[in-house]
Amino acid sequence: MHLLIPFASALSETATQVLRDLVLPNLAQLLARLTLTERDDADVLTLSPPHERAWAHAQGWRGADGCLPFAAQAAAADGVEVGDLAWGLVTPTHWHVGRDHVTLADPAALRLSADESRAALAELRGLFESEGFRVEWGAASRWYVAHERLAELPTASLDRVIGRNVELWMRSTQDKLIRRLQSELQLLLYTHALNDEREQRGELTLNSFWLSGCGRAQPAPNNVRVDGTLRAPLLAEDWAAWAQAWRTLDAGDVAACLAVARADRPVTLTLCGDRGAHRFESMPQGVWQRVSNRWKTSEPHILLESL
Repeated sequence: MHLLIPFASALSETATQVLRDLVLPNLAQLLARLTLTERDDADVLTLSPPHERAWAHAQGWRGADGCLPFAAQAAAADGVEVGDLAWGLVTPTHWHVGRDHVTLADPAALRLSADESRAALAELRGLFESEGFRVEWGAASRWYVAHERLAELPTASLDRVIGRNVELWMRSTQDKLIRRLQSELQLLLYTHALNDEREQRGELTLNSFWLSGCGRAQPAPNNVRVDGTLRAPLLAEDWAAWAQAWRTLDAGDVAACLAVARADRPVTLTLCGDRGAHRFESMPQGVWQRVSNRWKTSEPHILLESL
């Protein structure tokens, strides 16, 4: 059993305080039984966040920072025949223009319907196809494009950009064609009837896209359970909801891992924050170690704060 937990921590004073006040008894007992076997610590400005790096590593994927082919994997799951083409995930988004910078809103906040998404892509498809891209619709929030130039194109994960200044992360994509297409699409959307209707309903407008997860498909054994319940509240900085999600997770998947570990079956736990992913595994233990572990506890917040 391998449980991977993204967004287990965050680099903010509020998140640190929440962690110190949290009581996570099952996580504490589980960590006491496991051994730290691998650490992936990096800069907070890596294009691929720790949870994506950890998942890709567990699958045996190869790829530089920002070049992990999550788009091809998602496209295949959405029924697209990906073949050996290089794919990119195009996420329809709303960019909020502030006084000092432009912020990318969580795409979920768009609440884009399937009909709206298909209509918008039908209008914009020609922009991509005129430059030799293959275009596919996967879901309301997932469009896909394929082109040879995406084979090793580094892009920032959407999870890095949500709620943050897009300019910082756009610098990573030096492809001039992509930047031009982004600008042209923004102009087309500005006067699109879809956005007039959305504004009348009080909805966010669809005014840009984010490209991510570029590359060719690689095999994925899918041997890792990813619990993503901490993601939404953390990205929204809803700390009360994040704390409750942690307690629910502790009573759910973490408790299940603890039960497996108590049965002396192999368990792997990977905890991921803004900077790092730390992997813990059950290791062979002698009788004395098993007995002592019954009384051993760990302080989860100390570890979580280091992520």
